[in-house]
Amino acid sequence: MTKKTLLVLALAAATGLAHAEDTLKKIKDSGSVTMGVRESSGALSYTLGDGKFVGYHVEICEKVLQDVRKQLGLSSMSIKYQPVTSQNRIPLVQNGTVDIECGSTTNNATRQKDVSFAVTTFVEEVRILVKANSGITNINQLNGKNVATTTGTTSVQTLRKHERATGVDFKEVFGKDHADSFLLLESGRADAFVMDGAILSGLAAKAKNPADFKIVGEVLAVEPIAIMIRKDDPAFKKAVDDSIMAQMKSGDIAKTWSKWFEQPIPPTNTKVGMPANENTKKAWANPNDKPAEDYAKK
Repeated sequence: MTKKTLLVLALAAATGLAHAEDTLKKIKDSGSVTMGVRESSGALSYTLGDGKFVGYHVEICEKVLQDVRKQLGLSSMSIKYQPVTSQNRIPLVQNGTVDIECGSTTNNATRQKDVSFAVTTFVEEVRILVKANSGITNINQLNGKNVATTTGTTSVQTLRKHERATGVDFKEVFGKDHADSFLLLESGRADAFVMDGAILSGLAAKAKNPADFKIVGEVLAVEPIAIMIRKDDPAFKKAVDDSIMAQMKSGDIAKTWSKWFEQPIPPTNTKVGMPANENTKKAWANPNDKPAEDYAKK
């Protein structure tokens, strides 16, 4: 490797490090911020069309960014909503396209090598969604079946690792996003859809006939879901964490949860009907950014 090559690499690394550490400066200088959002992550983050995105995490992030705007002394700040997928969300945070990702991302040790996570805002339970008339009620009945999941997610790996899945042989079929995976189940191309319970509940609630679907079987895994930001940017992480923890302390985050998971939501004004679970309430009471591995069975 030549000295010139080494110099180029060193400069690139330095530029990347500087970029990672100055999100607040970037926002202040530009008067704008880019929020990563999902098009079909249940009631966590979804689109109403025409560039409008809503949901539990979207609302939390909008409040965070208003606090950031005040901290920076900006009279106004524009928010750009950038749709991301399970496959590209981490690269888009890393390369600076997205400043804060407000979708449905599990905080785990592997991802922590590439990005940082704010304090956990929701502790998810990975579940199995099937058609109500399928007769499927547990993992063992997935033997020989087609199981849908979304490309770039961890849910099917979680299913395969589950102690009750030993000897269960199923075929994976992949959707490009959560809506596509749900369509695989809805159309009969998949017999089950394994994913975060909140996403499954939200998609089923927005289906033409919500009663045609049901969540079955045991909880496959417990995973902390959090807002994602660039790695090695302690000032921005503190600003994000401080805002979220203030929302937790005031009880505002519980109200936001109720709004999106226990009340009728657009566009169909149906209820997801999912109260916050005990692990989520514990995360609100004791804010932390622990990875999924800390929630695994010891």
